[in-house]
Amino acid sequence: MRIIFFTGAGISAESGLRTFRASDGLWEEHRIEDVATPEAFFRDPAHVLRFYDERRAQVLKAKPNAAHLAIAELQQHHSVGVVTQNVDDLHERAGSTEVLHLHGEILKCRSTLDPSLVLPVQGPELTLGDHCPLGSQLRPHIVWFGEEVPLLQEAAQHIAQADMLVIVGSSLQVWPAAGLIHEAPPHAQIHLVDPGVMPASARITHWKENASIGVARLVQSLEGS
Repeated sequence: MRIIFFTGAGISAESGLRTFRASDGLWEEHRIEDVATPEAFFRDPAHVLRFYDERRAQVLKAKPNAAHLAIAELQQHHSVGVVTQNVDDLHERAGSTEVLHLHGEILKCRSTLDPSLVLPVQGPELTLGDHCPLGSQLRPHIVWFGEEVPLLQEAAQHIAQADMLVIVGSSLQVWPAAGLIHEAPPHAQIHLVDPGVMPASARITHWKENASIGVARLVQSLEGS
């Protein structure tokens, strides 16, 4: 069975990483226009770099939780892929080997001259004066608001091949990523693991629980089938 997990901020929240959309989320303290747009970086790159340095420090301290580990363990019995909206590396640290990051990776940076030139961040900080081999300033390898999502079509192809699609910790409100659910083939089972309200759909089985509990239960049911 080919299983694709589509994960959002809710799975990382249980590892202590704050979400953007919750009542205590990051957007409560920062305007999107000031930290997550190309215009913000052009206007005040030092401020934007500090914002992502803080996020990177949090990611480095965080550890994979039970949901990340359960997804990785499922690789022993099934073909498992992960498409994530998250920019942390918790899936990889848990042991998942096939992970596609829709919105970039916070532990990487890229050239402002050539977007295809992606490098690991050397150390906990990315500062003004850190240049790529082409001589241009490095920026976080993050898809900002107003930018295209370059891996969207690749993600759609993965989901189109799924026998089962499992959505974890996503409000399905972030577009265009939320539209990927419609790429699942007609025969695919669709599960949603999230404590929030489920979108109206007879096709979706809703596990109304936090990621660590709901994913573990779902994996147990698969192993027992």
